[in-house]
Amino acid sequence: MTEQPQEPCFVRSNGAPIPNMRRFSHEAMATIFELMIIHEDERYARQAATAAFDEVDRLERELSRFIENSDIARINNLPVNRSLLLGLDAFECLKVSVQMYHETKGAFDITIGSLLKCWRDEEGNPRTPSEKELNFARLHTGGHLIRLDEREHTIQLAASPVLVDLGGIGKGYAVDRVADLLREWSIETALISGGYSSVLALDAPPGTKGWPLTLSDPIDRTRILARPHLRAGALGGSGVKKGGHIISPRTGRPIEGKRAAWSAAPDAGTADALSTAFMVMDTDEIHRYCSLHPDRRAMVMLMEPDEKMQKDKVLHFGSWPEEELVQ
Repeated sequence: MTEQPQEPCFVRSNGAPIPNMRRFSHEAMATIFELMIIHEDERYARQAATAAFDEVDRLERELSRFIENSDIARINNLPVNRSLLLGLDAFECLKVSVQMYHETKGAFDITIGSLLKCWRDEEGNPRTPSEKELNFARLHTGGHLIRLDEREHTIQLAASPVLVDLGGIGKGYAVDRVADLLREWSIETALISGGYSSVLALDAPPGTKGWPLTLSDPIDRTRILARPHLRAGALGGSGVKKGGHIISPRTGRPIEGKRAAWSAAPDAGTADALSTAFMVMDTDEIHRYCSLHPDRRAMVMLMEPDEKMQKDKVLHFGSWPEEELVQ
């Protein structure tokens, strides 16, 4: 069975109620966006949340490949070497995506659409492609095929078709834009989530060391892996349900050996992209990456090949606080 990454669970821990916390939710981007805002004026917090969710809806109209005439849908129909003028958000999201492609040496790649299409039939059911199909898809996959003109805010493609899919970064990018909007509303204490896979904290609630969260085994949600207290930073998560697969943009084939991956980074877009990349990168690569980027961390759950073992192995990379990890 071939699947897109499923969302590992980020859940509020069962702590004491936080005074003046207002909670709002909204369905968008095939998930539930949620805001937790600390503000004494409930009406003002609700108005800010409404504006934030309007922004998420606007971004979805620009960034979704499923919406006709979105910037991404137009890119996916763009002939080779022809320039296309992009909106600011589509351009910025693509710019970050290409940067993450190079930073992760191709482990994160928004041009994976052609490969994903190979492994599904017209109804979206799993199928096994031929080598000819895979070779064609590989020729139309790679961040190097995207040429962005910063001055003109245009894109050109070095091959066609190139099928862009922002599923690994779009929610994180939207969460970052919501954070910007809340700051414009002078709201500095909030937790923003794009589903359970992309979470960003502004300032921590008064008298706390951060927003209490739990990171759980995506197969056994009762198994808690970590209890981070998040402030001024983001967490991202990617994974597969039992029996599912994630396609590697490097090989064009399903990855093996990993159940889920989590990342911590200063912003949600980066954390979102990295959690996907960490599913593809081997453990030595992840270690080197986190060593070169001390403001980023990784946690990876390996699939245990021995069915007699009760728990999959979990590895940590970077400076995870020991008190937040569950042994």
